[in-house]
Amino acid sequence: MDKQDVKNLKKRYLIWLYKTTKDAFDRYERRFTQMDIDKELLCEVEKELKTAYMPEDKKELEKFVNDFMNYIDEKEKQCLDLKYKGKKINPEFLFLDVKLQATERIIINELGKKALEEIKELYEQEMINRIIKSTEHK
Repeated sequence: MDKQDVKNLKKRYLIWLYKTTKDAFDRYERRFTQMDIDKELLCEVEKELKTAYMPEDKKELEKFVNDFMNYIDEKEKQCLDLKYKGKKINPEFLFLDVKLQATERIIINELGKKALEEIKELYEQEMINRIIKSTEHK
């Protein structure tokens, strides 16, 4: 095996390591970012509904708004239960955060900063492709 073969093996392993660690870490973080967006969406919907619809329509629409509020509240509770164990941060979350940062440092050391940027870009594109494919058939 020559030096390039060894470098390729390391690169593939580091890509796999980054992907699997990022996937696990994102299972925690995505819920919080989704919740932030849901809250912002709720504000926008409420603002629109206050000014754009007739009073008789608002009553029916309020049910949907209230259902969405309940959904957000439940999601927030689930997020906190997942990320925190009592008043402490879940050790698995902390471990994954540190592991992801360490993986990124190793990628930079082994392959360079540009390679890390490329790996992050590939990962993001893969996640977007998954979302698009999962919603195509619905």
